[in-house]
Amino acid sequence: MNSPLNLPKKIFRSYDIRGIYPTDIKQEVAFVIGQAFAQLIQAKKVVVGRDARLSSPELHQALIEGLINQGVEVHDLGLVPSELIYFAVGKYGYDGGAMITASHNSKEYNGIRFVNNKVEMLPGKVVYEFIASKKAFSPAETPGRVESKNYLTGYIQHVLSFIDINQVKPLKIVIDAGNGVASTVIPELAKRLPIKIYPLFFELDGNFPSHSPNPVLPEARLACSQSVLEKKADFGILFDGDADRAMLMTEKGEWIRGDIGLLLLAKQLLKKNPGKGISYNVVCSRAIPEKIIEWGGRPLRTPVGFVNVSGALRKYDGVLGGETSAHYCFRDNYYADSGMIAFVIIVQMLSEENQTMSQLVADLNPYHRIEEYFTIDDQQPIIQALNQDYADGKKDTLDGLTVEYDDWWFNVRPSNTEPLLRLTVEAKSETLLRDKLHQLKKYFITKR
Repeated sequence: MNSPLNLPKKIFRSYDIRGIYPTDIKQEVAFVIGQAFAQLIQAKKVVVGRDARLSSPELHQALIEGLINQGVEVHDLGLVPSELIYFAVGKYGYDGGAMITASHNSKEYNGIRFVNNKVEMLPGKVVYEFIASKKAFSPAETPGRVESKNYLTGYIQHVLSFIDINQVKPLKIVIDAGNGVASTVIPELAKRLPIKIYPLFFELDGNFPSHSPNPVLPEARLACSQSVLEKKADFGILFDGDADRAMLMTEKGEWIRGDIGLLLLAKQLLKKNPGKGISYNVVCSRAIPEKIIEWGGRPLRTPVGFVNVSGALRKYDGVLGGETSAHYCFRDNYYADSGMIAFVIIVQMLSEENQTMSQLVADLNPYHRIEEYFTIDDQQPIIQALNQDYADGKKDTLDGLTVEYDDWWFNVRPSNTEPLLRLTVEAKSETLLRDKLHQLKKYFITKR
């Protein structure tokens, strides 16, 4: 079903707008979405940017034209990480911001992400409902205009305000930009730090020829892992297509899961912000709340979804939030996510600690865990059966069904966008993990 303005409903997601170019999202669609965004937030001045995807220039231009059509003054930042849009809105008081990006998705995808004047994500579904209520958008009596802006210097200063540069040691770091827009910022950031970087795939290329723009995938991490070992680097870091995710790697070339990366950041930030909240979602490791409490912080558990993690910071006096996907948000970054801020905090932390990255991580990750996905249309009977058969565990339904025992736990939850059931299992030993996974999988396989 499409809207009266013939926009495909499926591209309007819970948190953004995303689809395949040009079948789902194209110039005409971006133009109407620009018109809608302008009216929805009653915008007078907005800031826009784009990632390096091949289709981004066309969608970027069409979005700007839609905004101008509604009389909006548009400040264009060009090729930038998403977080530079968030910074500009928070720092300079724009009515909103828009970023042309499909984040970590493969090259055939593209999309649009919006924030309002409080740097809160504007859900794609809200934009769709607004468009669906309209027959057309009449142009403003006086068209808007577009002006190029460059906030890189101010943004770099903002990122570096999170650390004490005098404490940074001359670390050796492999940085994988994955042919994405992280390479538009990292060189300028590195100039101000006494570090040695070994750049990988800094050439902007929307074909993403080096590897997938999703740093969670094992094949995407391979080159960085090899380079860390070859260069004998202190650690490695990978960014996704729009650089808002920062995936860490030890000096041994081993991937650090996103929620364990959150603990590294939490340990550092709680030193400066004792007693503050750290938000995380229901599929993060049990180690997260345990360590946060040990360090004097308050664990803030949320449903999956970065909007929920960020929202908990605003609501419950939090200072940091994150997910297994390696998205990290910061109170002092207008509650928005930032791969670059995460990067510099890790640089200072490793400079101060008398340990290697692998030694630091070893103390934070005592559990064994696995995640699996099952394609199932009729999902509720499975969840109900698990709820009944594991009635002796501690249960909650904050997001799907979570059942906890002393030495293991599991969560099963439906996908928001696909007919998938996602299963997460964590246990104190590998043997126990495999045993419980074998038991649980029977519920999913018999229902396919």
